[in-house]
Amino acid sequence: QVLLAESGGGSVQAGGSLRLSCAASGDPYSSVCMAWFRQTPGKAREMVATLYSGIWPNDGRAFYAASVKGRFTISQNPDKTTMYLHMDSLKPEDTAMYYCAADRVVTGTTCPAEYTYRGQGTQVTVSS
Repeated sequence: QVLLAESGGGSVQAGGSLRLSCAASGDPYSSVCMAWFRQTPGKAREMVATLYSGIWPNDGRAFYAASVKGRFTISQNPDKTTMYLHMDSLKPEDTAMYYCAADRVVTGTTCPAEYTYRGQGTQVTVSS
């Protein structure tokens, strides 16, 4: 069982920055993927970024959606209890509810498309 809690959302003008946090607690896994998703009403959920943690040399490997690559950075604190999403050069189209998610990786080191654990979300609103 893993519990996730997001924070850091808010309202910002286009071009601004925000940092989202995701505090994780519960069962520690040696090989785990964590991810940020976002969703707006009427649109499909979009995977924003993923971060693999566990087996070398893939420990720390990050992946970004094309829509945010170069603007967003996913990271973790050293004890891997908190994940971050640093968002720069925000655009109005980044407005969404942002969720963090986590799942154990049983085989290999590739992050899944679906995740077992998800937080409640934090709203990000970018005005033009």
